[in-house]
Amino acid sequence: MAPKVLVSDKLSKTAVQIFRDRGIDVDFMPDVGKDKAKLREIIGQYDGLAIRSATKVTPKILEAADNLKVIARAGIGTDNIDKEAASKKGVIVMNTPFGNMITTAEHAIAMMFAVARQLPEASASTHAGKWEKSKFMGVELTGKTLGVIGAGNIGGIVCDRARALKMKVIAYDPFLSEEKADKMGVEKVDLENLLPRADFITLHVPLTDQTRNILSRENLAKTKKGVRVINCARGGLVDEEALAELLKSGHVAGAGFDVFSAEPATDNALFNLPNVVCTPHLGAATTEAQENVALQVAEQMSDYLLTGAVSNALNMPSVTAEEAKVMSPWIKLAGHLGDFIGQMTNEPIKAINILYDGVVSDMNLDALTCAAVAGIMKSVNPEVNMVSAPVVAKERGVQISTTKQDKSGAFEGYIKLTVVTDKRERSIGGTVFSDGKPRFIQIKGINIDAEIGEHMLYTTNDDVPGIIGTLGQTLGENGVNIANFTLGRDAAGGEAIALLYVDAHVPQDVVALLEGTGKFQQVKPLSFSVT
Repeated sequence: MAPKVLVSDKLSKTAVQIFRDRGIDVDFMPDVGKDKAKLREIIGQYDGLAIRSATKVTPKILEAADNLKVIARAGIGTDNIDKEAASKKGVIVMNTPFGNMITTAEHAIAMMFAVARQLPEASASTHAGKWEKSKFMGVELTGKTLGVIGAGNIGGIVCDRARALKMKVIAYDPFLSEEKADKMGVEKVDLENLLPRADFITLHVPLTDQTRNILSRENLAKTKKGVRVINCARGGLVDEEALAELLKSGHVAGAGFDVFSAEPATDNALFNLPNVVCTPHLGAATTEAQENVALQVAEQMSDYLLTGAVSNALNMPSVTAEEAKVMSPWIKLAGHLGDFIGQMTNEPIKAINILYDGVVSDMNLDALTCAAVAGIMKSVNPEVNMVSAPVVAKERGVQISTTKQDKSGAFEGYIKLTVVTDKRERSIGGTVFSDGKPRFIQIKGINIDAEIGEHMLYTTNDDVPGIIGTLGQTLGENGVNIANFTLGRDAAGGEAIALLYVDAHVPQDVVALLEGTGKFQQVKPLSFSVT
């Protein structure tokens, strides 16, 4: 059955056609995003939701989204999506960070020119029949110092354009290395250094707990007298009330704002102040950008729903289409290893440690780790998946660590998963054979070679004669057919394990019969999703 996608906002018809050409069943309902009741009523039918800014994806909407696997926003900002609720629901949230980078950067540069030369006011005055040439004295950008807060994708383009305008660019970005700054031709500084030096300040960071109110009243007071502030990034980054006061006092010479703390902005402290240029969130509003992000959304969602490739996800690791082909059996293996541990562990888990050896150590470990953690957390909540698992683990205070090493044994690559509780450590290792099938190769440090089936039975016992006979006879007499039988031991007469792949779930009364023999320390039916 083809995946089904709802487009709930206005999106390019070309993008809608991409869905159809890729074999996706798509419903184009560009006004339904504004009708919360209707969206909640129908969202349960869809595997994917493609939106822009009008649709608000709230916890209530997500509660009804029983089949939803992915939400993709045509644009960068995802403030209209409750990402925490989506993650808990196991829904991937994607954005399109590259389709409107140039457009947004150009808008910031345009705002700088408009504020520097008071263009909107001069235009309004001239349209009114006035000729106030002496009233609108501006400043040049050439030779001025531009302070860029956030030198990522969009901020980096602004830096490049500003340098072409012969501005001196200083940048504050905790993730910007000295090497990258040198390559960009900018000076890396801390925020305390940027504020008093910049003639213009432009913001290009997302709204997070760390960046909220980054230009606070206190920080704005540290700026250079005559500074001009540009915000085409996100509302909430600047204390607008404090900025308005500094504009009135003359400390700040001008401001250009495309985004506001409350949107749609019908009233704001910055409105109607001289030399403040305001636009209604137009940063991405060009024909080219809207087409680009729409096409990107359609491609990303189609890739995920059809191949499992994840691009530009905000709440799980990205996996390219090429990676998905190679990693698919390893992701299944990681999930099976976690599933085994989860089914075997009854006490609270304190830590999860994952070792990646050989060829697998060069793969996308974040995705593999999510799969392993999801397998474990299924025992807590069967609805957990790769998206929600890290959230569930974090909520329970589980520490997750990974280690990678070069090929160290007989296998080209393997994964070893260990969990730690207050009472014990439990480990299991696995690999993928050349036929693409995952195998368990070690349990509790005991080597085995076990094919993974939908229904399995795990036992532990002392290494004594008669175990195979007891298992075979008891299961046979009770109609449980054995498809594969694997044994292992740590030493002759020591601890031994058996892992049986059977055709049907082992009933509890049969488990009780085996336990009643007194030959087993543990008898545990297991189940795995092998499709």
